[in-house]
Order: sequence, then C-alpha cells, then structure tokens
Amino acid sequence: MSETKRITILGAAGRMGRANIEAVLDAGLSVAGAIDRPGSPSLGIDAGVLVGRPALGVVLIDDPAPAIAHSDAVIDFTTPANTVETARLAAQAGAALVVGTTGLSKDDEAQLALAAHHVPVVYAPNFSVGVTLLAALTQQVAAILDPSWDIEIVEMHHRHKVDAPSGTALGLGRAAAAGRKVDHDAVKQAGRDGHTGAREEGRIGYASLRGGDVVGDHTVIFAGAAERVELTHKATGRSIFSQGAVRAARWAVDQKPGLYDMMDVLGIKIGG
Repeated sequence: MSETKRITILGAAGRMGRANIEAVLDAGLSVAGAIDRPGSPSLGIDAGVLVGRPALGVVLIDDPAPAIAHSDAVIDFTTPANTVETARLAAQAGAALVVGTTGLSKDDEAQLALAAHHVPVVYAPNFSVGVTLLAALTQQVAAILDPSWDIEIVEMHHRHKVDAPSGTALGLGRAAAAGRKVDHDAVKQAGRDGHTGAREEGRIGYASLRGGDVVGDHTVIFAGAAERVELTHKATGRSIFSQGAVRAARWAVDQKPGLYDMMDVLGIKIGG
C-alpha cells in the first residue's frame, strides 16, 4: 500500500482547517499546501506556526491550484462554492479529495460526482468514526422497525453554525430513509411552527438547536407506541473529525476513482 505524503488543506485558518493541519502532522504526513480565503489575515503565516508547531516552510496562500497540483490528497472543509472549485482542481491534478463541507446543493454534489470519474472522492457529512457507526445503526434499525415508529432527529451545535439541519443530521436522515427504502426528500420534515396538525406517519423529522460552544450532539429517536429507542452521539472535540478526514485521505489514495463515504473507509457493510 502506498503512503500518503503530501496533503493540501483548504480553509486552513479556520477551526477545522487548523485541526486538519494538526491531524496531518500527528499522522506523520506532510502538509503540501495550506489555503485560505483571499484577504484572510492569516495569509503568509507558516502553517506550522499557525497551529503552535515548528515552522514547516509552508505559508498560507489564497491560490489552491499550485499546491493541489503537487498533492497526493486534498482535504476541504470550506464552503460549497470553494469545494466545487477544489473538486475541479483535484480532478485535473489526479489528487484524491476528501470533502467535509456541508450545505452542498444537488448541483454541487453533481460536480463532486463528475470529479469522482477521475479521482477518488470521499464525501461525508461527518468524519467521526462514532457518527459513521451511528449512521449504520440508524439504517439497520430503520429497516427493522415499521413506519408506525416515528423517526425524529435532534441536533445541537455551537451558536456560530450557519446551516440547519446540520449536514450530519441530514446524513442520519438519509441513512434512516435508506433503511426504509424511501426517498428522503419526500419524507423530510425540517421544521414545525404554529398549528401544524398531527404528525404524518412515515415522516423523518428534524429539530435544530444552537447555542454556546457545542461541537455536535446528534440523537436519532424511534418513537413507537409505549416505547422509544434513542441512538445518540456527542462530540466533545473537533479532533475526531480531522483524524477521520486524514484516515479517509490515506485510504482514498489507494482507491480507484469513484465516490465514497466513511462507511467505505471503515469497511462497514450493511446487508439488505
């Protein structure tokens, strides 16, 4: 198996970007490039110094193309528009791509699928091993319980999060829909306000909470008659996401072009 040596980090100055730099270094790998937005006050700072480590000789720049062209893998936790451009550059350069950006539209996801014709792309709403297991369990439980069991997904994040429901919550909802063999978008119910009437059977509901510095709490509730099953994951630090992203990058460089997720990375197989 080949070893990943050179990884470029997009959104390097952000919270996840810094965590990703640290995870790359902790894994004994090389930071090939550190990219941040034009005008960022962190441009020109050494990526190692940025995270309190020795200087790496790699400073933050705002043009991803040169770094991606000399990378084995790229990790992108930024914005949908940036991620689409990253996918194009990674496909041109032949670099594996790991995407943790949330809020992508169907058109954005179609661009990732196009890039996956040329390079391995790992796209996941959450790179935590625990959340990946939670998604697998959610799919299995949904397949076992009939539609009389109502599915509700509750998520909480820090006050600065801009999208809702969270990408992870939507990923869990899609896992539940897959278990029931239904179209997620047809049964999704993302908000309730006012006189909503009785709950429709078969819906997958979402509730989004925001406050403080919560990294990420997710609970999938299966509510039946006189009983309830709850599956919960709580993240207390962002390192789990960056460690998972680096694990995905190391795995992806040895794969054929295609669109993958963290279940593929972890080798989780769901029957049925």
